Amino acid sequence: MTTTAPVRETFLDRIGIPHPLRWGFLGVLVFMTGNGVESNFLSPHMTHALGEDKFAIVAQIIAMYSLAVLIASYLSGALADLWGPRRVMTLGMILWIVFEGAFLFSLSIESVPLLFVSYFLRGFGFPFFAFAFLVWINQIVPKKRNGTAVGWFYVMFTGGLPTLGSLFAVFAIPAFGGGAGGETYTMVASAALVLVGWAIARFGVREPHGKRRLAPATDSAARVLTSGIVLTARNPRVLMGFLIRLINTAPEFGMFIVLPAVMADQLGWGQSRWLIMTVVIFAGNIAFNAVFGAIGDRMGWGRTVRWFGIVGSSIGLLLWWYVPHWVPAGSDWGFVVATIAGTVFGIMLAGFVPMGAIMPALAPKQKGAAMAMYTTAAGGATFLGSGVVALVFPLAGAVGVVWAFVALYACAFVMIGFLKVNQHAEDEPTAEPELEGVR
Repeated sequence: MTTTAPVRETFLDRIGIPHPLRWGFLGVLVFMTGNGVESNFLSPHMTHALGEDKFAIVAQIIAMYSLAVLIASYLSGALADLWGPRRVMTLGMILWIVFEGAFLFSLSIESVPLLFVSYFLRGFGFPFFAFAFLVWINQIVPKKRNGTAVGWFYVMFTGGLPTLGSLFAVFAIPAFGGGAGGETYTMVASAALVLVGWAIARFGVREPHGKRRLAPATDSAARVLTSGIVLTARNPRVLMGFLIRLINTAPEFGMFIVLPAVMADQLGWGQSRWLIMTVVIFAGNIAFNAVFGAIGDRMGWGRTVRWFGIVGSSIGLLLWWYVPHWVPAGSDWGFVVATIAGTVFGIMLAGFVPMGAIMPALAPKQKGAAMAMYTTAAGGATFLGSGVVALVFPLAGAVGVVWAFVALYACAFVMIGFLKVNQHAEDEPTAEPELEGVR
């Protein structure tokens, strides 16, 4: 009788980063840093370029970009199943580089139609790259470390967008001369970061699942492409998981629209301090993404999402809005206190990390389809966030937007109770998973 020697685990494996994918995690960090450079100055930059009376058009351009992100987030999972994650990641890089160039050219000639088209198509770039890699992670990581591995993915994802991206902008804009010109050259430089991030992942990762089709050979392309939608229609728990992940980071992207003018202009802290605040807040998120992934693996994925992710983020969001208005506008100590308040939101947002493990566990025989819906929701959060702002802001102002997001978190609090899974089941169960608490 022969025995198979156990696979030697490395330090990275033990802390939740699959060793064969280690360079891919770094690649995601660098790529998303490039993608996040513009996140907190693009709206005023475009308004300045097109004219102050074109703010509504700028908002529409960003909304269309968010729609592209939503579509691409779904396709990233489905195409990774069909072609293998590596090809989809490369396609994402190409789309980002080509249409970033087209976008900057369109902005230089002030062509609104070309801006709509180029920025929309660039929106397919980062979801193809990042979320195809997330599919790759879920394909090879042991279930007992799934939550932790997803947490590390979001350490890298959020580490780039918006944290290190905003930090890069803080130094690059003045280095390139400041003003609109400095912002333009900073966006050009961001393309180099995107290219470097792709190269790290492309040439550093040799794990074989990246090059192969992940879906069963008997499944047609149409079936794979529609599998996530069909699964969601047939499985209400997958639908609820989709909605919870959609709500998860929607306030983050919504506040990126609302807060720049509030913090920089109304409260008198200026653009550079607003960017620094963003860096600090989401540095807190980075620090706790892996922590909450590990907590979820031990305490329970659903409990972690409910109490840290949903309740904690609701409290943190309210603090981020109200505390800056309670301290003296423009004061140094007030800025510090306001940043600490916002950091509570950034940290608690990491409590949603176990959703990346819950979704495939809800459909263990259709992990690819479930992850397609997870990545769709992750990308769709930008669309929901901007949509809430567009609908609520004209009626109730910024404070109404904040409370609308709190109401969405309340809905998520109810839904998470229906998503109990047995996270200690085998990686490939042959029966439906039993509920948490049933032994």
